[in-house]
Amino acid sequence: MLYAAPVITVYCVVLAVILGTCMGSFLNCWAWRIVHGESVAKGRSHCDACGHALAFRDLVPVVSYLASHGKCRYCGKRLGVRHLVAELSTAAVYAAILLKYDISLQTLEYILFASLLLGCAFADLEGYMIPDRFILAGIILRPVFLLLGQEPNSAWINSILGGVCVAGALLLVVLVYEKLRKVEAMGGGDIKLLFVTGLYLGWQLNILCLFLACILGILFGLIANRKKDSQTLFPWGPAITAAAIVTLLVGQPLLEAYMALL
Repeated sequence: MLYAAPVITVYCVVLAVILGTCMGSFLNCWAWRIVHGESVAKGRSHCDACGHALAFRDLVPVVSYLASHGKCRYCGKRLGVRHLVAELSTAAVYAAILLKYDISLQTLEYILFASLLLGCAFADLEGYMIPDRFILAGIILRPVFLLLGQEPNSAWINSILGGVCVAGALLLVVLVYEKLRKVEAMGGGDIKLLFVTGLYLGWQLNILCLFLACILGILFGLIANRKKDSQTLFPWGPAITAAAIVTLLVGQPLLEAYMALL
């Protein structure tokens, strides 16, 4: 249906981009409030620096940030570029999922899944934590969509294996490593996040997701510490999120290309 006519394609993609920027702003705000112990249901949006309540003109995704040159209109302090990145990245992800999966129930499921992933990434970047409420929402939503899509038993089994086997194996490795080295190897939130990705991707694609997350985690860490003598800690949640979204979009072709080489 999405590709029935160019005008329909453009119209739907524009809607996805607009929705994505709005949801990116919302998810970023929600993640910030969770990390800083504020209610996500009460209180008006405010400046992170001075706490001044924001007017409607300050809350237009992307436009408000660019119009104010990335600064608060009330205190003049520069806002983090993360606000703009969150809005644009969410918009790009929404559009990419729509173009990949057309107008379908699967598209709705994956947009919700990606939203939860991005919320986890934003919170991890802000305060090195992955909120349990995002994890729980992901766990609840998956069986709902399996039921709505009337998926066969094999899909349920693949979903369970994807979560339990990959996350469980990683947990075992981490526990053994921590026991031997007496140091913390990985946060529990990262393992729980990989459990959720496994529910949606299945065991084969979740292994690919884990592999990509390791590569992206190293790259992100190198970029964060590109300055000499820098020791910035970069959370792994954003790498897992990016890897899961890449796997969602191109994971199956990558997996098939790899299997063809064997």
